[in-house]
Amino acid sequence: MTTPSTARIEDLLQTGVREKVYPGAVWAVGDPEGIRASGAVGLLDPNRPDEPMRLDTVFDVASLTKILAVWSTIGTLVEAGKLDLQAPLGTFWDEVAGHSVARATAHHLLTHTAGLPLRANLKNLYGTDPQDIRDGVLHEAPHRPPGEAVEYTDRAALILGYLAEHLSGQPLDRLATDRVWHPLGMTRTRFGPLSATEAARCAPTEYDDTTGTHLKGTAHDFSARLLGGVCGIAGAFSVLDDLALFLRHMLAPTQAAFGPTWVKDSLHLQTGALTPARGLFWHPAPGTDPAEDVWVHYGFTGTGMWISPTQGRWAVLLTNKIRFNRDREPLTEIRNAFRATVFTAPDQLMASPS
Repeated sequence: MTTPSTARIEDLLQTGVREKVYPGAVWAVGDPEGIRASGAVGLLDPNRPDEPMRLDTVFDVASLTKILAVWSTIGTLVEAGKLDLQAPLGTFWDEVAGHSVARATAHHLLTHTAGLPLRANLKNLYGTDPQDIRDGVLHEAPHRPPGEAVEYTDRAALILGYLAEHLSGQPLDRLATDRVWHPLGMTRTRFGPLSATEAARCAPTEYDDTTGTHLKGTAHDFSARLLGGVCGIAGAFSVLDDLALFLRHMLAPTQAAFGPTWVKDSLHLQTGALTPARGLFWHPAPGTDPAEDVWVHYGFTGTGMWISPTQGRWAVLLTNKIRFNRDREPLTEIRNAFRATVFTAPDQLMASPS
């Protein structure tokens, strides 16, 4: 039976469909035991009115890749004793030794305090060869000393992805699959490009001038496409059930992947007096105080994950907002309203699975 809280969520998300914020959306709310409420609204593609958005729709999760593939695998490396977050990169990584980034630490990268250049157009800066891009990103001088300011940049995730590969001896896609996704049962999460069969159930994203179609199964993020679909910035695809498994594990970690210490440290302020406040790749949800213990990570395509250890609750909202435009404000309003409903809702929202 639909409860008042689930009805409010459905009404909110249907408003986003009517106002063309996104073609459709998939959502779920849960706890360590699993999904407690979920739903899907709207269409997979506005050009195909006979094809509704479904709970098993595949999404280009964009920057959620930073959590699913980078944050999680870095956690396994820390807990295995292969990475000291406070050690300057140049003391153990020969590839960056002698370059300015060598003074930064993995902790700086995870809190966006490494002082990295904010420019992100890899092709314009370094060309199209993956090795030239890697060299350019790892060797370019920061624009300020580490630890001075919190400045979000995709470079942090890209460098951490390279670091994870260096320490593990595996490419990032294989590392994430072996260390995190498959141990947690996330069998439908993978880096693109996807096969034609998988792409058929993928929510389309932005129009691509080179193909004359909206992207499906190929990363929306240009940097990820430039690097063959696999990098720390973006490129992963996933489904609601897999993300639920990931967030359930965060609330009740086992030995299958990263453990409770990594989760606790990450969902804890790590930037002191610097603003905006950050944990380790997670940040307090907009509209909340850090003391409320609601943490979030967003993806540019229109995806988002929230978690609160104090409340024992998590939430996922997946949309393909980018199918319509790059305007962030309308989706921001819906995300904030969704978060407020989920994390201040009556208990009946979590009473029983839907």
